[in-house]
Amino acid sequence: MSVDRGTLAREEAIVRARRWSPFLAGLIERQADVADTFVRDGSAAALALVADTGAAGGEKLRKERQRLALATALGDLADELSLEEVTAALSDFADRAIDEALGMAIAERVPGATSEGMTVLALGKLGSRELNYSSDVDLILLFDPGTLARRTRDDPAEAAVRYGRRLIELLQVRDEHGYVARVDLRLRPSPEATPIALPVDAAISYYESQALPWERAAFIRARCCAGDRALGERFLEEIRPFVWRRALDFGAIDEIRGISLRIRDHYASGQKFGPGFDLKRGRGGIREAEFFTQVQQLVHGGREPALRTPATLDALEALVAAGRMPVAVGRDVGEAYRALRTAEHRVQMIDDRQEHRLPDGGGLTAVAGLAGMADESALLASLAPHVEAVGRLFDELVSTDEEHLPSDAQSLQAELAAMGWKDPAVAARRVAEWRSGRARSLRSPPARAAFEAMLPGLLPRIAAAPDPDRALNRFSDIVERLSSGVNFFRLLEARPALADTLALILAQAPALADQLARRPTLLDGLIDDSSFAVPPDADALAGRFATEVAEDGLDQALDRVRRLVGERRFALGVQLIAGYRGPLTMAKGYSDLAEAAVRVLADRVAAEFAESHGRIAGGDMAILGLGRFGGQALTDASDLDIIFLWDCPEGSRSDGRRALAGTDYYNRLASRIVAALSVPTAAGPLYDVDTRLRPQGEKGLLAVSLDAFEAYQRTEAWTWEHLALCRARPMTGSAAFQERVRARLETILGTGHDAAKVREDAAAMRLQMARHKPSVGPLDVKQGEGGLVDLEFAIHTLQLTTGVGLDPRLEVAIAALAGAGLIDAVAVDDLRLLSGFLVVMRLVAPGAVALSEASQPLVAKLCGQEDWDALLAALDAARSRIAARWNKVRTGE
Repeated sequence: MSVDRGTLAREEAIVRARRWSPFLAGLIERQADVADTFVRDGSAAALALVADTGAAGGEKLRKERQRLALATALGDLADELSLEEVTAALSDFADRAIDEALGMAIAERVPGATSEGMTVLALGKLGSRELNYSSDVDLILLFDPGTLARRTRDDPAEAAVRYGRRLIELLQVRDEHGYVARVDLRLRPSPEATPIALPVDAAISYYESQALPWERAAFIRARCCAGDRALGERFLEEIRPFVWRRALDFGAIDEIRGISLRIRDHYASGQKFGPGFDLKRGRGGIREAEFFTQVQQLVHGGREPALRTPATLDALEALVAAGRMPVAVGRDVGEAYRALRTAEHRVQMIDDRQEHRLPDGGGLTAVAGLAGMADESALLASLAPHVEAVGRLFDELVSTDEEHLPSDAQSLQAELAAMGWKDPAVAARRVAEWRSGRARSLRSPPARAAFEAMLPGLLPRIAAAPDPDRALNRFSDIVERLSSGVNFFRLLEARPALADTLALILAQAPALADQLARRPTLLDGLIDDSSFAVPPDADALAGRFATEVAEDGLDQALDRVRRLVGERRFALGVQLIAGYRGPLTMAKGYSDLAEAAVRVLADRVAAEFAESHGRIAGGDMAILGLGRFGGQALTDASDLDIIFLWDCPEGSRSDGRRALAGTDYYNRLASRIVAALSVPTAAGPLYDVDTRLRPQGEKGLLAVSLDAFEAYQRTEAWTWEHLALCRARPMTGSAAFQERVRARLETILGTGHDAAKVREDAAAMRLQMARHKPSVGPLDVKQGEGGLVDLEFAIHTLQLTTGVGLDPRLEVAIAALAGAGLIDAVAVDDLRLLSGFLVVMRLVAPGAVALSEASQPLVAKLCGQEDWDALLAALDAARSRIAARWNKVRTGE
């Protein structure tokens, strides 16, 4: 009868285990049913027998541990169980054993009591469910004095310590059946001075105020493994901000660097690869693979929850999937981790000792034999490339070769001149000012160290900017305004490409530099490649924002939306000046961003309003965007022109405890929405909102019923109000109500207009506007003669007088008008040129009447022209055509 390959592999695993591992050989004799089942039916069947011990209490757990050790070892040696399956089986048993032992410890003193009020946190490899074959378990014991089960006369703290000691005894005691687990409690706060069990509130206070940097990395892998799970989860939730910081945390690199270098120094004898090499702590070993991964998690995990996975292999996959680690690097570290952990397990299988070093002599031969390799050389050859790969990557991470600028003035000026500074004395004086420590952001030693490490990389980039002195002054403004600069400076040092972007912002985009000075963490978002992708549309953004604020109260939602909008608005501006996208794409991006904010905040405000006032059955409200907002052509500096329209059954009232009639209901709601959009919060401002285009302007109701709005537009509205409605677009409300609004707008705009009167009124209004808002200079392509306002008047006048091209987007309107022979097709090119120029200028020279010579080439390039002279010529030609068009339209020629 033939024997299948699986059975042969399992029989071979038994032979190797007997020959090379005294520990496993003894288990095969004592736990023969497990060994026999393994050979006959495989690893899964052997694992299923682990709990079948016929014992109880501590003896049961010790026997289970032996049976599990045999089943997992044989499955490993036969290649039936992967590393993840082995470590998960070991970890799951440890969880169950700890939970049962805690229950025993409490029940022995308080019969019938549960473990409510006492929780066990697992850190280290148990925390990530990656437990070693012969590992100890890193635990933290916490208790709630108010709910902990205890005898009446027992003090809660004393009772918790008593339970903890008994738990350790049950797990660590050895007899003829071995032991359950070695316990290490040294990862608790201040272990040299604190009891083994701590009150949960005291522990929270410690991690919020006194915790050491290395403890952050330790808590990446923390989880509740036993006892009162709700208590453990509450604690972990409370300290999450300590572990995961929302600002990108490049200080984590320094923290991990210090830990790893101390480990290398302490275990120096186990650094050289070969016999005696420490698989865990040696250069290129397991610990460095873990730390390498954890650094990336700490840096980005505060903003990306998907990266917070505790297991090393899972974390590597998540980092690669998120684009935070190159695919090849993730693969190399993952393969190394598997190989080193597997070898470590084989070392520990020999005598069931917590050993991490490759043994000498016969011991190394045994490890090779367990691995099924010919000899020690083959084993070392299989591990060496992995050790070297991890060591090389980690050396780059912890490199301490930092450049610093000279301290003496003469040498400093010489180095600055070598960087390209035309006037190095000016730059040297600025560096001296920073070094004086007057700026708040540079007063702490860590901040000054991070600043000095960053300067040699940033200053050459600023020196290469078109206007380096102006860029340097703006950077100095940022330094002065920062409350804490450590992370900002570390970020620039760690990401040279961001330093290039910062130099561009400082030199060319004062609007962005001002935003960055108010909120330096905006630079964090540029690490994410999605910041430079095609901007998502309003629907996609609204969905993302709604998900982000789903669990927030209204105040928190207002803050969060302001932060999200600020981050994306900043990223859009950077995309523009860096040339990733054209200005018209960015104009739509700005508009979609504003629309998403309006939709999400309107929904949240309406939901909170309904908590007090209820809702009106059959009622609905729409927010209309007008002007550049309605036409999807916002700039970085645009305000939002909006109108509120509502409808509900006549005589309706809301169904809340503070019921309101329709007019009051929707006007109060509209007022709150305006406040939500415009009132600054701790996270800063959002948008300036202008509601003066509503019927009767500032004198009229903020929110108007749809019927009243139509009646007003038909009988009372001025021509300029109908011109404004040409760019009206509903953004909120049900799909059905938005469609009703659009139909009413088409009716209002498409019928009953006296063409001569419209032209006369439009010309008078444009003349009045020119008097009240005169052009601010030759580069004012909005208000100046032949500018965008003239083009808009021409288009809207044609729309009203002909009923053609009634679309709020000017490009669409022009296409329809040109198709009808009412305007020349070149008008769309002129619109695009002037609109693009306006969008760019709002970033590069906000409010300026002229443009610096240094910025002229960039502006020309972004507007699609070869140079500044070509751009000026193109603008002049476009404005001449627009002026002629407007003259033709207003005179009716």
